Amino acid sequence: MQVNGAPEPFSTSRLDALPLDVAHAEEMAVVLFDPALHTYTGGTPEDAGTLRARYERQTAGSPDPAERWWNWVLRVRTDGYLAGYVQATVRGARAEVAWVVGARWQGRGYAKEAAAGLVRHLLDQGSVHTVVAHIHPGHAASAAVASAAGLLPTGEWEDGEVRWRLDVSTDAAPGRVADAGHGP
Repeated sequence: MQVNGAPEPFSTSRLDALPLDVAHAEEMAVVLFDPALHTYTGGTPEDAGTLRARYERQTAGSPDPAERWWNWVLRVRTDGYLAGYVQATVRGARAEVAWVVGARWQGRGYAKEAAAGLVRHLLDQGSVHTVVAHIHPGHAASAAVASAAGLLPTGEWEDGEVRWRLDVSTDAAPGRVADAGHGP
């Protein structure tokens, strides 16, 4: 993973995580169109033009030089279609992560596989030692994804969401993160 600039791609057994590009906006607008994806996070689906503008901002990077915005789209290797995204906001040794898998691809373990792959990818680089996610208390599926990625609920709250965290010491082997969701 590059210290500055775009993130490096990574793969899991069924998914390729490709660095976000503005060219992904058209296909991702279709992937993210279902209003149910916004039940716990708020907002509404964005059209391709709005998504393109957001991707331009995201790929330009954070205006804060101490913070890196790393975003990947998830391509399902067997059919070549995009199915969602993962992202990490990295500041120092801490990464805040999030994931979304489109409704059409849910229920297949892709979110667990992608989140576990993301956490492993971040930890394998050696500079990230803490991974955090914020999960709505009513979103059982997202809690299961966080758990599969090795995160644990902390009991801490932020903006109505529970903070989940994985801390690894600088001496711990990064490969300890579960390789979740890689079955058929």
